Formats: sequence, C-alpha cells, structure tokens
Amino acid sequence: MTTTVQAQRSEGRKAKPDHLGHVIFITAAAAMGGFLFGYDSSVINGAVEAIRGRYDIGSAALAQVVAIALIGSAIGAATAGRIADRIGRIRVMQIAAVLFTVSAVGSALPFALWDLAMWRVLGGIGIGMASVIGPAYIAEVAPPAYRGRLASFQQAAIVIGIAVSQLVNYAILNLADGDQRGKIAGLEAWQWMLGVMVIPAVLYGLLSFAIPESPRYLISVGRVDRAKEVLREVEGKTVDLDVRADEIEQAMRSEHKSTFKDLLGGRFGLLPVVWIGVGLSVFQQLVGINVAFYYSSTLWQSVGVDPSSSFFYSFTTSIINILGTVIAMVFVDKIGRKPLALIGSIGMAVSLALVAWAFSANLVDGKLPHTEGVVALVAAHVFVLFFALSWGVVVWVLLGEMFPNKIRAAALGVAASAQWIANWAITASFPSLSDWNLSGTYILYTAFALLSIPFILKWVPETKGKALEEMG
Repeated sequence: MTTTVQAQRSEGRKAKPDHLGHVIFITAAAAMGGFLFGYDSSVINGAVEAIRGRYDIGSAALAQVVAIALIGSAIGAATAGRIADRIGRIRVMQIAAVLFTVSAVGSALPFALWDLAMWRVLGGIGIGMASVIGPAYIAEVAPPAYRGRLASFQQAAIVIGIAVSQLVNYAILNLADGDQRGKIAGLEAWQWMLGVMVIPAVLYGLLSFAIPESPRYLISVGRVDRAKEVLREVEGKTVDLDVRADEIEQAMRSEHKSTFKDLLGGRFGLLPVVWIGVGLSVFQQLVGINVAFYYSSTLWQSVGVDPSSSFFYSFTTSIINILGTVIAMVFVDKIGRKPLALIGSIGMAVSLALVAWAFSANLVDGKLPHTEGVVALVAAHVFVLFFALSWGVVVWVLLGEMFPNKIRAAALGVAASAQWIANWAITASFPSLSDWNLSGTYILYTAFALLSIPFILKWVPETKGKALEEMG
C-alpha cells in the first residue's frame, strides 16, 4: 500500500460528515429495531397474570408461553446474517417490521393459548433479526470517527424500549381501573398491552424506506456507484470515494468466512477463548436479570403489592436500567471492561442476597412485613442498576472485541446462541421455581453472581485499548 493511499485512508477515518444530523437520523432509524427488541421482550410482563387467569393454566405452561418467544429469537438471530447477505440489510429490517406487526395483532386477538404462543414465536423471530441486523447495519454505515458512539444507539434503544413498554402497560392498567383483565373498548387490558406494539412496528417499517442500503452490501452486489453515493452522504464530501470503495472491497475479499470448525481444538472441544465467550453470555443470564423484565409485576403481586403499584415499580426498574446503561457507556473505556464487570458482580451478589433474605420472611395478610418489603424493593432496583452499569453492556463489548479476527463471526454466533438458551432456561424456570421457594430462587441467582467473580478474575481478558488485530 502506498504512502499516499495510507494517508487518504487515515484522513477518511477522521472525516466528519457534512450532515451529521442526517447520519444520526439513519442510525436512530436502524436502532428502532433495538427499541422493538426491548419493547417486545418486556411488554409480556404486564400480561402474565392475565394470561394465567384467561386460560386457567399452571406455572409450567405459563412459563412456556412467556419463554417461547426466545426460541423464535434464536431462529431469527441465526438466519438474519445470511438473509441480509442475499437480499440486503434494509429488506431484513422490513421483514422484521412485518413480523413484529403481525405478532402484535395476533397476540392482541388470540382465540386460544396455542395461537398466542405462535404469535409470540413470530415476534421472537423479529427480535432475533433486529438484534443482529441493527448493530451490523450501524457498523457498516457509521463514519469511522463516530462508529463507537453511534453503535451505542442500539443498546440505548433496547433499554428505552423496555422502559416505554412498562410505561404503556402502567397507563393501560390505570385505564382499566387496575385490572389486567378489565375491559377497554371491548378488549381486555392485557390484549391492548400486547397490541400497542403495532405502532412502533409500523414506524420501524416506514423508517426503513427512508434510510440508504449499506455501502458494504451495495458493493457486494456490484452497485459500486450507489455505494459511493451513500458513502458521500454519511462520510462527507472530503472523503476520496474511490479509495473508500476500494478499501471496503479489498477488506471483503480478504475476509475469512469463519465456520464452526474453526472453533474446535481446545481441551474440551472448543478453543478456550470461545468457552470464555460462552461463559460471559451464560453468566449474564443466570443472575436472573430477565426475571426483572418478564415477571416483575407478577413477582411484586405475589408478595402482596397491588397490581397498579407493581406496574409502577416495573417502570421505575426500567428507568434504573437506562441510568445504569448510561453509566456503563461513560466508564467502559475509562476504567476498563474487567473492573466494571467485577464491580457489577459484587453489587449484584449483595443486592440479590438481600432480595433472597427479604423474600424468606413469612407473609402477613398476604404481604411482606414492612422492613422486608422495603429491603426487597430497594435491593431489586439496586440489582438492576449494578447489572446495567456492568454486565448489560460489558458482555457485548467483550464479545465484539475478544475473539481473533479469523474466528470472530462464528465465535460470536456460538456465544449469542448460548445467551438465548440461558435466557430461555431462566425465563422458563422462574414460575415453577418461585412456586417452590421464592427466596431459594434468589439464593440460586446470588450463587451465580458470586461464581462470576472468580470467572472474571481468572479467565476474562482485558480488551481496553487493544486493537482487534491483537486478539489471539
């Protein structure tokens, strides 16, 4: 590579787009998939007890209806990349938007438990697709100088989606006089909760028509002139478009398409770094974080909190989640990945232990005693805060950085699959475990938080300040 070309590429990486506001709009539109990801993942929280009552089902069957969306998510995540390479990133967004829309309508108007589960699976496929295509598209479109900050839009959109779903659920419950099965315009409140997702789903679909296709995809299908137009649009007029297009094309030619075979070779089948990635993904879920988003209303009602207050606490938990995510985004590059993860693990272990202690108290008139109730409420919020400021963000940062280039794509796929499976296991098991012993369930989550500490200290690498090419 000549010195002139190197200089041109270096300048291209520093270039500021002429219309940064437009670039932010493009990124925000793509991150709308993350908003739907968060919204759909959490909105079921408001419908759990109503679905139990409507269909007269036990905890095991209820858990499957709630968790079955995660099976769809695994399918969507596994297929989105290949589909995007064939038909483009924008088309995949539009497919996900259609699936979200159909799922919302079907979930709001089910005629039996089995079709409610089917609509949940369809929505889950949309979640899986959005979870993959959003970050990929943003990374391919964002100007290099702004890529890190713009990439954070996806995680921010997810936590905002969670918060908005809880706020909408709370508003709908109040309209129904605090009854999840109360009627509003002929439908029960929980049906409106699931159906309102039609609005952001349609908006996501419409926004997908207002943003350009990825330059990387356009070059891959021979539409180089259109790719240069998009590059000019997002990277600025001062960038040498011929050099940038050539840089993308050369990178694509030299890429190694990693497969599962590349991950084999360690003592226990997979390479050690892959097992570390799997461990990060699994620990992130085994501390029980999704119980806070899927079942928090049910959890608080089980210890005597009235439905309206339980929905309000679910909303405040979501606000804490946003706050913690912002803290993580500020500090992850300042203090490093490992220290932040350790702080989170210690904070989660202490707060989960306090929740377990509070739930061990005998109920008085169907409620926790005052002291234990306050401790449970505060500790549950503190748990979400420590998760959000550490493992909620750090795991995704580490998974994106720690694998060698040769195996990055395949290793990320395995780690993400492990995360969906662990998520399903926690989500599906919680109702039955809580029926068995609520305090014991939280002792189990506390144990996983404690086990994550030696795991971080011994095996997790620090990737702060290292180039991706240094990972080996």
